[in-house]
Amino acid sequence: MNSLTTSWGEFTLSRFPEDPRDTLRAWDAADEYLLRHLKGIDDAPIDVSGTVVILGDRWGALATAIAGHRPVQITDSFLTQRATAANLARNGIPADSVRLLSTRDTPPDRIDVLLIRIPKSLALLEDQLHRLAPSVHEGTVVIGTGKVTEIHTSTLKLFERILGPTRTSLAVKKARLVFCTPDPALPRAESPWPRSYALPDGLGAASGMTVTNHAGVFCAERLDIGTRFFLGHLPRRRGAERVVDLGCGNGVVGTAAALANPDAEALFVDESHQAVASAEATFRANAGARTKAEFLVADGLTDVPPGSVDLVLNNPPFHSHQATTDTTAWRMFTGSRKALRPGGELWVIGNRHLGYHVKLRKLFGNCELVASDPKFVVLRAVKS
Repeated sequence: MNSLTTSWGEFTLSRFPEDPRDTLRAWDAADEYLLRHLKGIDDAPIDVSGTVVILGDRWGALATAIAGHRPVQITDSFLTQRATAANLARNGIPADSVRLLSTRDTPPDRIDVLLIRIPKSLALLEDQLHRLAPSVHEGTVVIGTGKVTEIHTSTLKLFERILGPTRTSLAVKKARLVFCTPDPALPRAESPWPRSYALPDGLGAASGMTVTNHAGVFCAERLDIGTRFFLGHLPRRRGAERVVDLGCGNGVVGTAAALANPDAEALFVDESHQAVASAEATFRANAGARTKAEFLVADGLTDVPPGSVDLVLNNPPFHSHQATTDTTAWRMFTGSRKALRPGGELWVIGNRHLGYHVKLRKLFGNCELVASDPKFVVLRAVKS
């Protein structure tokens, strides 16, 4: 937990879930640059008395700082929503000061100030600009912010193509601002998202499956090599059981498991609203009517009753924005152990160098190597 000092005030902020050992801050120079600009430290202040929308706020730093103007926060991340709520509370700010929306929700009808934290995914930015464009008017102030490494020529072209003329600021502390002047008369095509593609043969139960991806979901154009390897080594099981696709992405793994065992009940879980929407679309397009499934946007398996799951399939991420970390994987593993019944199994696909077998042995007391190639391993741990 750290203190952000700005011309808007001083705020105690933390990422979510809060970890006293975590040295990563809940904001960076890009957030500071935008807040400084809004106050008019380097130029005229920005009028934020109208409807303010914040897109892509990482951990709620922007929403917390300008909560007095009752902004609307739009994010794909469930963890961002939880972080924002927690940061508002720890700073004594009423929860209803910020309206929390997901990227799947309908945005406000009118937007007077649009603040955009440039996302890592250009596709997600494209989709969201298309969704927000009808609410933007000629007088809307549109300002983006990001690290210099996050803002590219393609980023600026998206703003220009969907909203209007765009320029950038000078870099300050390796951060930059993006200024866009909306042109309501600008002709624009519909968003190209979601997109679908068919899987090839040779993937077991997943062969020929139609996969749907909403913007921002990992590997939206094709099947990634890690998932392809995992699909070739999924457990072969039968009977009524509860199977979880944890960190489901587009849901291809969980859907393949459901197709292989139609008597199973599948649960698709991800902290990304876009991912869960993709998983549901993938499942509905391929699974039989009698195959049961639930779809949950959540912080891992936190909301799943202990001892209620037979099998967890997991491909844990090892990046959090620009940081490489195993924190998410560890939380997924510990959450899986809690959710599994005695004798229940956790199957994990991961890069060889990540050493997940060490963590799984420490947590479960066992870990079996199911399959490997020069890049990936599939591991199996059983709850005793």
